[in-house]
Amino acid sequence: MNIVKNLDGSKLSLAIEGRLDTTTAPELEKELAESVEGVAELVFDLNALDYISSAGLRVLLAAQKRMNKQGSMVIRNAKEDIMDIFEVTGFCDILTIE
Repeated sequence: MNIVKNLDGSKLSLAIEGRLDTTTAPELEKELAESVEGVAELVFDLNALDYISSAGLRVLLAAQKRMNKQGSMVIRNAKEDIMDIFEVTGFCDILTIE
């Protein structure tokens, strides 16, 4: 997995590339813990994300819960396979997906 980070004022964009699974989820958790303080808008660009496991979903859920308290979070450019996972798990109802 690769994370491309762009901080523009209080907007943080994270482009996630590769696989977000049990092995890589802690890396994203660490990045969020270090970067989300003071952020009002969090954007995940999943255009290059090929796979997400339950561990990855857990990280997104935790990020959403935190951003509910301090701003907003949106997921963009999710591929069809990733969207299927969001729909099956009910995450479409929890996350803001564009």
